[in-house]
Amino acid sequence: MIALLARDLRLAVRAGGGFGLGLAFFLLVAVLVPLGVGPQGDTLARIAPGILWVGALLACLLSLDRIFALDFEDGSLDLLATSPVPMEGAVAVKALAHWLVTGLPLTLAAPVLGVLLYLPGPGYLWLVVSLALGTPALSVIGAFGAALVVGLKRGGLLMSLLVLPLYVPTLIFGAEVVKRGAAGMEVATPLALLAGITAGALALLPFAAAAAIRVNLR
Repeated sequence: MIALLARDLRLAVRAGGGFGLGLAFFLLVAVLVPLGVGPQGDTLARIAPGILWVGALLACLLSLDRIFALDFEDGSLDLLATSPVPMEGAVAVKALAHWLVTGLPLTLAAPVLGVLLYLPGPGYLWLVVSLALGTPALSVIGAFGAALVVGLKRGGLLMSLLVLPLYVPTLIFGAEVVKRGAAGMEVATPLALLAGITAGALALLPFAAAAAIRVNLR
């Protein structure tokens, strides 16, 4: 499992998907929104939680199609399906690798980009907390979507259509945590719901993704 994780991390860096691509897109969102909306600090401060979360969500979406595509193309996925490693474990490892090269860098970079959007001071901590808690769900849900379309030519668009509706609850509660935290309000309820979504995704979706991969490899 550790060897599979290290291999996926190397592939993510060498193939150009993940770390640099996600951060560059996240930066573009944070830079372009003030140019389009205007430099008014009050306006940017109100929309900053939603914009930062939408940017992180779309940045995660960019590299989802590569989670299983490279392994399918070179035959590694067939070897994983017949190896002693459970396919559910392999899916979990690949989702972890995706989070390490995409979700974690976005979480660490978000406070810096929050400055560009005039995010209120109390919101920075909750921005990091919500992204750290919510981005693992984005990676696991994305791995499930990638498993559904593995082997399909030009399946990236179909995967986006399948995954984006599943991302909506995480987006809503993640942005709500930041918005309430920035306003000094109670964040326990949206934070608990966000944690529940992540826990449910981690518990159920690796099994669903593994089943989808087995069907697609037949």
